[in-house]
Amino acid sequence: MKRALISVTDKTGLVEFGKKLNEFGYEIVSTGNTFKKLHEAGVNVIQVESVTNFPEILDGRVKTLNPYIHGGILYRRDLDSHVATVKDLNIGSIDMVVVSLYDFEGAVRSGKSHEEIVENIDIGGPSMIRSASKNYKDVTVVVDIADYDMVIEKLAQGGLTEEDRRQLAYKAFATTARYDTLISTYFAGVVGDQYPDILNLTFEKDTELRYGENGHQRGFMYSQPNAKNPIINYVQLHGKELSFNNINDLAGCLEFMREFKDSDQVCSVAIKHSNACGIGLADSVYDSYMKCFEADKVSIFGGILGITSKVDKPTAEKINEIFLEIVVAYDFDQDALEVLKQKKNLRILKLAKIEDSKQAYDMKYLDGKLLVQDKDRLLADKNEVVTKAQPTADQLKDMEFGMKVAKNLKSNAIAIVKDGQTLAVGCGQTSRIWALSNAIENNKNEKNFEGAVLASDAFFPFDDCVRLAAEHGIKAIVQPGGSIRDEDSIKACDELGISMVFTGIRHFKH
Repeated sequence: MKRALISVTDKTGLVEFGKKLNEFGYEIVSTGNTFKKLHEAGVNVIQVESVTNFPEILDGRVKTLNPYIHGGILYRRDLDSHVATVKDLNIGSIDMVVVSLYDFEGAVRSGKSHEEIVENIDIGGPSMIRSASKNYKDVTVVVDIADYDMVIEKLAQGGLTEEDRRQLAYKAFATTARYDTLISTYFAGVVGDQYPDILNLTFEKDTELRYGENGHQRGFMYSQPNAKNPIINYVQLHGKELSFNNINDLAGCLEFMREFKDSDQVCSVAIKHSNACGIGLADSVYDSYMKCFEADKVSIFGGILGITSKVDKPTAEKINEIFLEIVVAYDFDQDALEVLKQKKNLRILKLAKIEDSKQAYDMKYLDGKLLVQDKDRLLADKNEVVTKAQPTADQLKDMEFGMKVAKNLKSNAIAIVKDGQTLAVGCGQTSRIWALSNAIENNKNEKNFEGAVLASDAFFPFDDCVRLAAEHGIKAIVQPGGSIRDEDSIKACDELGISMVFTGIRHFKH
């Protein structure tokens, strides 16, 4: 008679699975509440103590950590010395191990005390899973309820193949690795080790996307368990599924929205390729959108629109005048939603109100290497006026607005703003003067830059940006400062009547 050891926290489908195993001639050994549920349901099951000849002790902390269990799992059926050993010691074979682990993840998520969380660290379960997985040639290991039906179907067809058991072992090792990672990550937080010598990360596949960045690439989205305030957090109300590029651009959109989440005005941001092409701040959602649209009527086409408010019908009607891939907002009036749904493929996303990021890291994976850094949460550490000309109150307000924009553009980045609206942006350039030149040249025929504020994500190595800005009527500049040639830019500002503020914080974004 074959024997299956079953010890599961999640008892979904347990009784049906146990009864089927009985039908296929398996004797079932079980523990604690698993035994109780199987026994009460009429499944033929024996308690683990009858195998170990030893009671569960220490409030259940020790019950399967026993040679009669692990010997029965780990011995090689094709090795005479192993077979002789278990026979001499009267150790019975265990041919299937079915385990779901203590819900450590749920204990952390629900905010239980440290002591309760520690009690939800499974010891015997991972040990049995690893033993069975190591000996997969002889033992079937099941850690996923979704595999119950497959196992029963294979048994009905004559049994699982070695390849079947290898696949189950692979899933089992992935499960224990994930479990240990959750525990080590939790303890890293407990002891305050933000950058541990061994950085364990675990992610779970959410979905396979239609394709990756380009049509010939495969694409997937994974999620990190127990992530706090993840920025990708929405309900899709309408439209076709999001693509790889949609999700990547959406993340960029949400980062801009997060910058203005505490503003007493509504922020609308239009995104193309993760960069903002237009941003507008206003007291109403309609005025905010119109500022955003008029900031760059060309680039917004085919982009993503984010709004830090509830969308009303008049705004929805204006939005529908152009082609967009995505509209994401805190909410939508019902009549606004009906208007937007007239566009069959428009993705409409209702966003949970954006919270501050609780994720520890900003990461870039580079073919076997991982760059890890703090998130860029600080906007400025000073506001030092370094010129004779003093910025006005309105210019100071626009400097803060402009620096929030420049901070989230790809470097080298320039943002020209006025009255809570972007007039022009230049981003992703290899030269700072080119970033400014591109911003101006692409907008000079329809924009009046007189009295505007220029924000730069990094310092000016020369005074060329100051002089070009002056030619187009820009009257105030905000930048980090820190160049060995800062004095050249300051002198140029004084010569041309421009005010300049140093923030002391650079915002490269690559």
